[in-house]
Amino acid sequence: MDLPHFPPFCLARLLRNTFRPRPGERICILIDLPELGLANGWAFLGDERFSIQRHAHDSFYKALHDGVMTELGLVGGEFFAYQETGGSNLDLPDRAVAPDGREVSLEREVYPSYDIILCISTHSATAPLTALAKRHGFRGATLHGVNDIILRSGLAVDYNEVSRDAEKLRLALTWADHFEIDFALVDDTHTLRLECGRQEAQKSHGICLADEPDVANLPAGEVYFVPTGGQGAFPMQYADGTLGLQQVSSGRINGATLICGDQAVIDAHNAKLADDPVTGELGELGFGTQVLPVSGRDIQDEKILGTMHVATGRSDHLGGNLTPDKFAKAQNATHDDILFSPSKTPDITVTQVRMHRDGDSIVVLENYQPAKHLLRALG
Repeated sequence: MDLPHFPPFCLARLLRNTFRPRPGERICILIDLPELGLANGWAFLGDERFSIQRHAHDSFYKALHDGVMTELGLVGGEFFAYQETGGSNLDLPDRAVAPDGREVSLEREVYPSYDIILCISTHSATAPLTALAKRHGFRGATLHGVNDIILRSGLAVDYNEVSRDAEKLRLALTWADHFEIDFALVDDTHTLRLECGRQEAQKSHGICLADEPDVANLPAGEVYFVPTGGQGAFPMQYADGTLGLQQVSSGRINGATLICGDQAVIDAHNAKLADDPVTGELGELGFGTQVLPVSGRDIQDEKILGTMHVATGRSDHLGGNLTPDKFAKAQNATHDDILFSPSKTPDITVTQVRMHRDGDSIVVLENYQPAKHLLRALG
């Protein structure tokens, strides 16, 4: 599919489309840093390691204070940094600091005091912030991994249009009994079956209206399920490029075997599964709904139409039942997306995804392209 034209990034447009802000609402920005001292005097701006946090300053904080807050009638605009968690969707620490060195409690001084919170971070904070939003009543957006491509495309779109397309695809996929996903790797094929129990499909569409405390994961644009069970096998690419075959039963990965790469990576994964079995629980099945350029960041690339992803770990932010307290170790309570796309997993092809619903088998993806069923839904 040809890429559409994207207008220049405009923070006012993004905030207006996502939040429909009301005059007088308070807004702030959160970032994560490996050492809180780097926030003092904006020290992190001089360190090339922190390009994401620089975007938080240059494209968000400065824009807020250069006219966006005035245009939208917002107030506040404070900037806080917390200690990075070290993993995707781990619970956030309470202590944070402002660039002037002032220490604050997120629980006591930030979450209850702001209507809109933007979290621009290295590690995703969607799961913990969603729970916190429902507790404290704020609306928020998580924008982990922001880079130039994302600013110029996935954050430059009209989220009213994104929401409409996501709804069309949600309706095309909802009430599924189960999905079968075929994977091809060299001469081997594997199939993963994920049960959905005729649940209503959900959508990530980038809109958080007033009086509905929630957190948008931006860029948005996906339809997703929380599987109720699963069995089969699928290949997974680890961070270092190692490929391992994941064996699934009762909705969980219960073991991995080496396909190619480093056996030590497989051994470490199997040890983690043995020590904390819920880390292997498949807590999400998602399908991208947008036509976007590849950004090199999963946060955008999993939203591309034709891609699909599964995820392991906590699912409470998606409506699932796996909460952090059910893990043997707090540091294991992550939600980790496993993206399958031509750019991310060039050695693995998702040859076909079939939705089973009401006795029918309907092809929805083929070789990373939307099948006729989805194209008809989009019109």
